[in-house]
Amino acid sequence: MKNKNRVAYVIMAIGLILLFAATTALSTADIDPENYSPKVYATAASLLPPVIAIVLALITKEVYSSLFVGIVAGAALYANGNFELLMNTMLFNDEGGMITKLSDSWNVGILVFLVFLGILVALMNRVGGSAAFGKWASAHIKTKTGAQLATIGLGVLIFIDDYFNCLTVGSVMRPVTDRQKISRAKLAYLIDATAAPVCIIAPVSSWAAAVTSSVPEDFEINGFAMFLRTIPYNFYAIVTIVMMISIVLMRFEFGPMKLHEDNADKGDLFTTKERPYGDAKDEKQSPDGKVMDLIFPVVVLIVCSIIGMVYTGGFFDGETFVNAFANADASMGLVFGGIVTLIITFFFYMIRGVLDFKSFTECIPEGFKAMVAPILILTMAWTLSGMTGLLGAKYFVHDLVESSAGSLHMFLPALIFVVSLFLAFSTGTSWGTFAILIPIVTNVFGASADTYEMMVISISACLAGAVCGDHCSPISDTTIMASAGAHCDHVNHVSTQLPYALTAAAVSCVGYLIAGVLGYNFESTMALIALPITVVLMIAAVIVMKKMSSGKVENKA
Repeated sequence: MKNKNRVAYVIMAIGLILLFAATTALSTADIDPENYSPKVYATAASLLPPVIAIVLALITKEVYSSLFVGIVAGAALYANGNFELLMNTMLFNDEGGMITKLSDSWNVGILVFLVFLGILVALMNRVGGSAAFGKWASAHIKTKTGAQLATIGLGVLIFIDDYFNCLTVGSVMRPVTDRQKISRAKLAYLIDATAAPVCIIAPVSSWAAAVTSSVPEDFEINGFAMFLRTIPYNFYAIVTIVMMISIVLMRFEFGPMKLHEDNADKGDLFTTKERPYGDAKDEKQSPDGKVMDLIFPVVVLIVCSIIGMVYTGGFFDGETFVNAFANADASMGLVFGGIVTLIITFFFYMIRGVLDFKSFTECIPEGFKAMVAPILILTMAWTLSGMTGLLGAKYFVHDLVESSAGSLHMFLPALIFVVSLFLAFSTGTSWGTFAILIPIVTNVFGASADTYEMMVISISACLAGAVCGDHCSPISDTTIMASAGAHCDHVNHVSTQLPYALTAAAVSCVGYLIAGVLGYNFESTMALIALPITVVLMIAAVIVMKKMSSGKVENKA
């Protein structure tokens, strides 16, 4: 295994050297900062850095070095071989450098919220709340199916924000799923599949705000009204939930997930040697812990986060609740919710007599250390996304969609779904994909009555493709959060989730082909028939996969 890793690192180094040599040969001219543009700007090569990082991550099973190589590759392409510009671009570029990303208030807010949540989890563990909940759950949830359905149910209930969803569901349900011998990879999938897919079809969520803000301000139709119209056509989000529940009820797995679940039945929740928190020593826990010591902080966090979001959206200045959510700053709202929850939880535990001030201060560094891994991965993922932006990837995608729009109206929803999927996969950002593609779609169709339904379907396809790409990508922040929440090795989560996500993507693409044909050739309301057809196709696909999986087991036997 060590030799294999050494070979992988050598290949990575050689590839980086060759890439740098190739870019060096492109240009030796003096650089004019005001008129500078990389040779590969707005070409297919602009998507090369994330592709390099993703492929290396899947091959080497090593996230940090793979992301770093992708960042260096992007900086090298941008610098046209100039080493000084490469270093400045990677670290200090005003639009994509690592220092710039870490100084962005929105990004820092997410990192601070991560730390707050890590501290909160450490506190719940210290006072015995997690252990008490685990004992209660073991008495009431006695099967793997029940534990998985409970995880899904909690994920659906926490629809406010995907980051919040991933970390909260993981913290609460991890003891329960561990007792039922559910692999960390399966837990990460359940978390991820009830985070973004639920948020993107929930009218009151940070994702609804992101979509609303992506609709051009001068467009004739209100952005929030547009979002509501897209919900029945968001096939990927809906079939992902259908697929997840069907697999849990039918009790089968396929792809790499099957190996992880088989090993979990034997007592190995991780399968690979990478075992985040698997070897951690048990923390000192109070024997007086109650279930309420876990439930109370979680409920307070949900309430405070909602209040924090609507506060940033102007609710207390006279805005309606819906408009406040549409205008909310999710990062700032979560930070407000996190700090208030910590204060309330501290006093709650002090009043109950299960926590002293010294124990509270000890939990602060514990919580921070628990979040170091996701913070590192998020930092590099944001920087890699910045490199992709500097290379003009969004303009390449813009031209690709616009050039296809004129003659492919009937097939445009399916095309937009695929393009959105690939863009989100490459950049690791759903919200960035919304911002790029939604204005293109609104420009292509306009707001006329004849094309309105096709525009709604196409915007839905954009949202669905972005969520799908987000699920598939190792550099997606939501995927990183799901791994952190489940305490699952990140590459294990990506590799086991990929077959599930691609299956749902294939069914969704067929659904958008059907919706496009119906919406273009018949009355607009006919397009709604595509949803039940797509759901039936998804269930049928799950049944077929179960039979195929059973057939393989019988043949091996």
